[in-house]
Amino acid sequence: MGPLIGVGRVVLVLALGAATATGQDQRVLGGKVDGRPAGEMMYHYLMAQVNEASARWAATYEKLKTPEQIAAYQQRLREGFLKAIGPFPPRTPLNARVTGTVTRKGYRVEKVLFESRPRFYVTAALFLPQAPKFKKPYPGVLVPCGHAHAAKAYPTYQSMGAALASHGMAALVFDPVDQGERMQLLNDKGKEVMWGTSGHTTLGAGCILLGLNTASYEIWDAMRALDYLASRPEVDAERLGCTGNSGGGTQTSQVMALDGRIKAAAPSCYLNALARQCDTSPGDAEQNIFGQLAWGMEHADYIMMRAPRPVIILAATKDFFDIRATWRTFRFAKRLYTRMGFSERVDLLENDAKHNYNRLQRQGGLRWLSRWLRGVDAPIVEPEIELIPAKELWATPRGQVMLIEGARSAYDLNEDYQRKLAAGRRTLWAEMPRDQLLERVATLAGIRRLAELPRPKVETVGKVARADHTVERIILRPEKGIVLPALHFVPARPDPKAALVLYVDSRGKAADAAPDGAITKLVAGGARVLAVDVRGWGETRRTRGRQLGPAAGKDWPDYYKAYNLARSYVGMRAEDILVCARHLAGTVRSGSPGRVHLVAVAHAGVPAAHAAALAPDLFDSVTLRRCIRSWKDVLGTRNPVLQLQNTVHAAMTVYDLTDLAAVIGRKLTIEQPVDGQGRPLSPKP
Repeated sequence: MGPLIGVGRVVLVLALGAATATGQDQRVLGGKVDGRPAGEMMYHYLMAQVNEASARWAATYEKLKTPEQIAAYQQRLREGFLKAIGPFPPRTPLNARVTGTVTRKGYRVEKVLFESRPRFYVTAALFLPQAPKFKKPYPGVLVPCGHAHAAKAYPTYQSMGAALASHGMAALVFDPVDQGERMQLLNDKGKEVMWGTSGHTTLGAGCILLGLNTASYEIWDAMRALDYLASRPEVDAERLGCTGNSGGGTQTSQVMALDGRIKAAAPSCYLNALARQCDTSPGDAEQNIFGQLAWGMEHADYIMMRAPRPVIILAATKDFFDIRATWRTFRFAKRLYTRMGFSERVDLLENDAKHNYNRLQRQGGLRWLSRWLRGVDAPIVEPEIELIPAKELWATPRGQVMLIEGARSAYDLNEDYQRKLAAGRRTLWAEMPRDQLLERVATLAGIRRLAELPRPKVETVGKVARADHTVERIILRPEKGIVLPALHFVPARPDPKAALVLYVDSRGKAADAAPDGAITKLVAGGARVLAVDVRGWGETRRTRGRQLGPAAGKDWPDYYKAYNLARSYVGMRAEDILVCARHLAGTVRSGSPGRVHLVAVAHAGVPAAHAAALAPDLFDSVTLRRCIRSWKDVLGTRNPVLQLQNTVHAAMTVYDLTDLAAVIGRKLTIEQPVDGQGRPLSPKP
């Protein structure tokens, strides 16, 4: 239909200008929602649901009394955990090789390179005992690294490896993705584009669309690292352990829950309580598992899933992970182990320090692992460690796996998987009835049928008269805890047959609402326009805090709260659009409700496409402007900008945005499409 909306004799040109309104007449809420800062609306809304889910989890826990109940609970959680992070690939040859050796007093270090997936390289340092008093085969301990740029070469992590080797245990310290030698995105000078939490979250945005998680990569790397450790002739494959700090504590917690080969574990500075972590800082991508609060997996379950195998929690009093939450998790685990008759197999060390892996913390893990893997229960003391310079620990020739010819990045693997899913989607959309497909879309995105959505409470809080129209400031309340501020532009002489336009812009309703803006031009053509801030945009946008890499805005803590609850921002915003469109349609006083022309700008395009595809009878036309047209474009961008909010977990196992566009059909106009970084694309896919 092109960028024109025709209604009767009125032709409305959708102006492309982006004038920004600064006048007070565009503000509706006065900076507050129910007495709290408007930018905190989603925090309070989602935390209420997080706390409800936490209470349900605690009630379920209290019912675990018998061995049969506990075993069934453990099995359900393992299955749910594996489903949430997506399928692991088949085990392929590791093609492991030692690329060099460094010798220190009492131990030697082998620099190891292996492939956890074909041409997906993992770099590691294997610390082996050299003292003659320790007899082969040694127990083996996996040491995943926390969020340190140097990873395995970081002083505390190589110190842990050295301490383990100095006390008769082989230790494999390996680099996670986007750390150490495993930066996944390099510039033309061979330097990383991003690393650590930014890298993990950016990678995670693409993973989510595929039904995966950054944790899918980290956990599989750890399992293959265990494969390598167990394959070494110096190592006893029946005596394997794991310890790591911070992000390495996350990996330790997750791997020990899923891999039964780990006989003893000592996660450090991570385990607390998911509800409390959501309240403070949910962490980055691998620390948030889809729906885990919804289907009932708390931090205590990382321990309880492996009960009664030994675990010690290494904690710090002044950690940013709340020590009170850590003790709460420990008590749940301790009580379950006691019910099973093995209370001595779970313990907690609290170090009066900040977030750390200092000597006291490391010694606690060292003693625990020695007790359960070597049978030596003694007050072991970490020796003085002569650190190895980072470059001397390189397992690759130039210090980065992506500089190896033919190396594959996690982004490459995601694109490979996307292509595999695309073939399945084509078959699905060719063979499955349309209504069944749309039901699956609605389920994945978490969008209820229009008839199931309650009518909003609507309040007019002011009016501003302009030369040829009136601007009504209104508040729509679609559900408890959510307010949607809106501007209702009504021509001075409204025509019941004139166009009804719902205007949704991720920049906020005021972006095109100035006297010379695009919305005003629509009104001048005779249209009645409702410009609305759906949740988390405009006046309710979160403004406090920091971004977690380019893919995530400042709202990432709230996004991950929703993600843990198995909810998507796309779905919630699509429901807001449906509620507002239905309300606007009902403002026509004569005859049946009018039909709505939907205009969505920038990131509003993704929820708008969902709303229009799932409620086609509500809309006469749909115009998407400066929006992404395909999630495939986001995956291909590698380092997308502000796209985390536009993801739906596992969506691409069933549909892409192009499938929704096909459903909307001739009603749809796409103007100035952009890629995952907001850069212009050619009009046709």
